[in-house]
Amino acid sequence: MLLWSLLVIFATVTEQADSLTLVAPSSVFEGDSIVLKCQGEKNWKIQKMTYHKDNKELSVFKKVSDFLIQSAVLSDSGNYFCSTKGNIFSWDKRSNIVKIKVQELFQHPVLTASSFQPIEGGPVSLKCETQLSPQRLDVQLQFCFFRENQVLGSRWSSSPELQIPAMWSEDTGSYWCEAETVTHRIRKQSLQSQIHVQRIPISNVSLETRAPGGQVTEGQKLILLCSVTAGIGNITFSWYREATGTSLGMKTQHSLSAELEIPAVKESDAGKYYCRADNGHESIQSKVVNIPVRIPVSRPVLNLRSPGTQTSVGDVLELHCEALRGSPPILYRFYHEDVTLGNSSAPSGGGASFNLSLTAEHSGNYSCEADNGLGAQHSEAVPVSISGPDGHRRDLMTAGVLWGPFGVLVFIGVALLLYSLFHRISGENSASNEPRGDCRLNPQEFTYSSPIPKMEELQPVYVNVGSVDVDVVYSQVWSIQQPESSANIRTLLENKDSQVIYSSVKKS
Repeated sequence: MLLWSLLVIFATVTEQADSLTLVAPSSVFEGDSIVLKCQGEKNWKIQKMTYHKDNKELSVFKKVSDFLIQSAVLSDSGNYFCSTKGNIFSWDKRSNIVKIKVQELFQHPVLTASSFQPIEGGPVSLKCETQLSPQRLDVQLQFCFFRENQVLGSRWSSSPELQIPAMWSEDTGSYWCEAETVTHRIRKQSLQSQIHVQRIPISNVSLETRAPGGQVTEGQKLILLCSVTAGIGNITFSWYREATGTSLGMKTQHSLSAELEIPAVKESDAGKYYCRADNGHESIQSKVVNIPVRIPVSRPVLNLRSPGTQTSVGDVLELHCEALRGSPPILYRFYHEDVTLGNSSAPSGGGASFNLSLTAEHSGNYSCEADNGLGAQHSEAVPVSISGPDGHRRDLMTAGVLWGPFGVLVFIGVALLLYSLFHRISGENSASNEPRGDCRLNPQEFTYSSPIPKMEELQPVYVNVGSVDVDVVYSQVWSIQQPESSANIRTLLENKDSQVIYSSVKKS
């Protein structure tokens, strides 16, 4: 009995001396590493070492070893202990229980938005809100935002906010954010939130024209501008011609206006137009706009109209200028030798006339110009020759001016020729011995194509042709008193009382 008591006392003392101790950190946060140490006597020998959590084996070793949790999470919280199995000469042992509570490093983030029902086209601010543990305020976090599994912005950022400049209807969907430590050990995700973008119906659709100079001109560019004053999102603009109802073009864009360009306008493009705008709610039509197309004037044609077949001094000459194409009003200008005579307007198109009372100075080239503000066009020149009551005399005088330098030589040559002729027939005239008084003038040799102008009384003129050393022939000289009318010329020539002087032919 005494022996048995001694054995029990010895075993109790040995167990206390050789008891196991589990060593663990006193404070643990998410992401921290946890090292569990099972400590016993020095140089002890074991067959097996086991670590336990909540009475469940975590890991078994065949030698003395530590147990490591690389990055602690909240689920690592629990009651831990270790145990060993000795050999035949040692006892099985179990350590004390250590309670470990893993603390939250930062809270799960919460996604907030400036508006979860923003107006289309308006901005939205997203924020990923969380809070670090007061004991770990030095930990650095980074954030990322998502929409329908797509990353927004520049992926991870140290800023917990994200600014979206404009929200559109296609941006409607589920949004969330994530926060993590820069060491990438702990990452947490917020709950998903729905953002529904509100679309505003379009209103006040209008159609405008833009053309060079403010007016639509044939051959030039035309822009049809369709715009709205309200309405957000993708707006589809389309243009129509009222006469046909067919679409001229269509554009869809994030804008309150759109343009349709016609590179070169034709005369047939004139008419009524309208446009429509639609952003998904309903299609709105603009008012109908009438677009006239102005036509530049063509090259005008100048026609001259006079009372008779010939244009004479004192006649009224009508100059008629007309451009076959061109939008009214058209201003016509009339020119004589590039000097402006006057102008005339055609308010409804067509031609215009200008009347001119002719004088002797109006001979020359005439032209006209048509202008409707889109560029002037000049006609070809039309020559006009003016004749008058003294037209033949004016022609002779003009010829005299032109031939003056050569007239004397020509006249001398003709006189010499006549002298030779008279010298040859002088003998025949002497033989006939006819009295000179019988020589008569044939009135039929004097005819006039135009009336004789009023002139002063002609004075006798004697022209000595030839040399004084030979036979001299004097020209015949007429001295005619101006009659009251040209009709009396023939009567005057037949009248015996007319002053007619016949020269004699003498020989030296």
